Amino acid sequence: MNDFDAIVVGAGPSGVSAALTMARGGMNVVLLERGPYPGSKNLMGGVLYTDVLSRLIPDFIEKGAPLERHVAEKRWSLLSSDSASTAAFKNTKWDKPPFNHSHTVLRARFDKWFAAQAEGEGVELVCGVVVDGMIKEEGRVVGVRTRTGEGTDAAEGELRAPVVVLCEGANALLAENEGLKPPASSDDCAIGVKEVIKLGEDTIAERFNLEGRQGVAWEFIGAATGGLPGAGFIYTNHDTISVGIVAYLGEMKEDGSTPYDLLDTFKAHPAVRPLVRGGEVLEYGAHLIPESGVGRLPMRVKDGLMSVGDAAGLISSGPRHEGSNYAMASGVMAGETALEAHESGDYTVSGLSGYNKAVEGSFIWKGIERYSQWPGFLKQNPQLFSGWPEALAEMTASTLEVDNYATGEAEDKLMELFNRRIGVLPFAMTALQLRNSLKIFGYGKTDKLLEYISRNW
Repeated sequence: MNDFDAIVVGAGPSGVSAALTMARGGMNVVLLERGPYPGSKNLMGGVLYTDVLSRLIPDFIEKGAPLERHVAEKRWSLLSSDSASTAAFKNTKWDKPPFNHSHTVLRARFDKWFAAQAEGEGVELVCGVVVDGMIKEEGRVVGVRTRTGEGTDAAEGELRAPVVVLCEGANALLAENEGLKPPASSDDCAIGVKEVIKLGEDTIAERFNLEGRQGVAWEFIGAATGGLPGAGFIYTNHDTISVGIVAYLGEMKEDGSTPYDLLDTFKAHPAVRPLVRGGEVLEYGAHLIPESGVGRLPMRVKDGLMSVGDAAGLISSGPRHEGSNYAMASGVMAGETALEAHESGDYTVSGLSGYNKAVEGSFIWKGIERYSQWPGFLKQNPQLFSGWPEALAEMTASTLEVDNYATGEAEDKLMELFNRRIGVLPFAMTALQLRNSLKIFGYGKTDKLLEYISRNW
């Protein structure tokens, strides 16, 4: 006899979205969270894209969703060791609903609220529960083995349901044990580390030139990660800021750096130090980010089992960082597939195959496919994070500094610096690789040209 119609493991955005979708379709759903409350063990940079949320809960603002600020401005900075080249875009339309579907959030607050919405529609939320493995009958998953409490005296038990949805995040041990994905490799993962720093609402408004509940999403590359492929970020919350870095594990291991070292270096940079000055660190956390690429994505379906969100590698590795959007959307797709299986009584791979079809026909798949070469491009071009930012800083300074050059000599010096520090051919080859990695303007047609340039120049 089944205890529930479905078991969802993990109360992050994907898990809550799956559970809410199934509950609305009439299924009896339990949502298991190993932390003391949803969000207690979850972390992301800080920007939540709300287009999927707005379809799940159209009145999420009226229902008190704990949004920190709407993102009214995007900024990007290229850091050398002692300078910053910054671009920004601000749009007054982003100050009005739907606010470009983009808000900063703190997961400990948002996830708790989101799970409460699911509870209000019939989902049974159980926190402080560790799932140690699957229960199987004739090779099909029919439930989970659970443990509550801490230590060797922890209570053990079983829960049964014809379908289990794994939403356990990037460190997906259950999915690994079930053969849905290989063990995490440093070559296929990045790590994000961040601090939540309290500054106060007035200080944030003054330092970041904001009004009301406007927010800034600010990204930094180059010296932000000590010259390693990756990026730094600052996101403004109501009275705190989220400050962190993302870097690839393989490159960090080879360099001998630690996430803590890189974060401290980033915060100490001359362009960043004034922004965090005087703040009180309230939280520190780290989070693995899968970077598998479309050709190496894990399996998503077995008999009686589906894997969703980060656990299934369904995360944007490109420059748009749509992790939360992908997670929620894949959760909805898994929930809809479970409803179909509940109606037909078929929980086999065949009965759950609609989930794969939904994912592969969605914006999630298009995004993952489009940016599948992006991590490789960054790793293969370390000059973007070390040599070239320093060269750009020197070139910019030579252009802007007042000196005794005659007319035209400053431009001559600029070209001499460009040719010496970067070079026309290396720049052209990198630009073509970027074009391919982002799959724009006739992507895939430049490979022969790259090969020709490499061979003849």
